[in-house]
Amino acid sequence: MTTAFNAKSTADDVLAGIDLTGKRVLVTGVSAGLGVETARALSAHGAEVIGAARDLQKASRALAEAGAGDVSTITLDLASLASVRTCADVLLADGRTFDLVICNAGVMAPPLGHTEDGFEMQLGTNHLGHFVLVNRIAQLLRSGSRVISLSSAGHRYSDVDLDDPNFERTTYDPWVGYGRSKTANILFSVELDRRRRVQGIRAAAVHPGGIATELGRHAFAEPGALQKRLDELNVERAEIGAPPFEMKSVPQGAATSVWAGVVASADEIGGRYCEDCHVSPLLTGDPSNAMTEGVRGYALDPESAAALWAKSEELVGERF
Repeated sequence: MTTAFNAKSTADDVLAGIDLTGKRVLVTGVSAGLGVETARALSAHGAEVIGAARDLQKASRALAEAGAGDVSTITLDLASLASVRTCADVLLADGRTFDLVICNAGVMAPPLGHTEDGFEMQLGTNHLGHFVLVNRIAQLLRSGSRVISLSSAGHRYSDVDLDDPNFERTTYDPWVGYGRSKTANILFSVELDRRRRVQGIRAAAVHPGGIATELGRHAFAEPGALQKRLDELNVERAEIGAPPFEMKSVPQGAATSVWAGVVASADEIGGRYCEDCHVSPLLTGDPSNAMTEGVRGYALDPESAAALWAKSEELVGERF
């Protein structure tokens, strides 16, 4: 292990004493929550940060309020491949390289909906949009750079379904859709790391923890819904002898992203799933979904990762 950071560490704790001057970073989803804090922390330690967001006015306000007014912004709507490709084209035309890309933006457990291109909203936004963006700008990734994808303990709700990715033959369940997309985030990291490590580019997925941000606007829209879920979760945890679940602050939630992106050794995190500022253990047997530590084996399976990559190319109509 690199350093004994933990679930209570903040992004600034992780970056203490680190000078990122001369480093360029792209962070998606900088209009609220973890994206704003991640961009702020990296910028505060000297990095040149480009923040991508669908609503640039909202992003600029949020960044300014967080003290990250020097973060530049670029338009990116992950639910539109046209927008993703335009964003990539702008970055390619600029030509400056990156040391770190943090795929932070996402949606969680919305009602059934579809992206501009007809993909189920969570798979399309959380996975396919980032899949196209990262691959399109891959030539801008320096040797030694990293791509960090935000996944979730919610990956335990479901493996990917490559036969029915858009719920055309399966009854839609918001949490199953979320689980599929978060598993896809991990598998994307596994395959991207395999493909690019020879060029010195490494990839990993991270679970930021449970944080009250705009991400929960669909899942916990009803008053008291979040507390009800926490109560249910703690019943599940008590049944398996786990301590009560602790929510994280936004600064704590951003810590694992910057730890994996900047602090941990590349070989430690490459192709892995991380949480609480360390690499997660592999879950064995039939683990519960009670938000305990660990990663399901199907999310790290290299054959599944390669199959998802091929299916993703088929869906977006591009080969990478």
